[in-house]
Amino acid sequence: MKAPDAIALLKDDHKKVAAMFAQYDKLGDRAHAAKLKLARKICSELKVHTQIEEEIFYPATREALPKQDDLLDEAQVEHDGAKDFIAQLDSMQPEDDLFDAKVTVLSEYIKHHVKEEHEEMFPKVRKTDLDLHELGMRLAFRKAELAKQARA
Repeated sequence: MKAPDAIALLKDDHKKVAAMFAQYDKLGDRAHAAKLKLARKICSELKVHTQIEEEIFYPATREALPKQDDLLDEAQVEHDGAKDFIAQLDSMQPEDDLFDAKVTVLSEYIKHHVKEEHEEMFPKVRKTDLDLHELGMRLAFRKAELAKQARA
């Protein structure tokens, strides 16, 4: 098996979550059970994704791009904000006031974060001598490990 490219793996995660947010937007006001299931799935995906970025990708990027601390600091602050929304959503139900609004704002927040990674961070990382396949294997392994823990 060929090692996944780290950036391709992260972009695949981004596409998957964007598709889930789009699916959520199409659900009707009364689709409480479907909304809850999808919101929980979105939150679970984002928890795993932010964790693998913070544990593996960002430290490697920080080392490879020492003059890009602002970019990485901003990404970390965006993750912290997203995790706050996720924690709020985890303790709510779809019929609660502001549930849909929080999902919408989380979606917008994630879109902004993803755009910055795709347009600023990833192109800079591609120009470094980071072994993106080795990094991709580490990300994939940790992602599988976290997903297994989440299911348990």
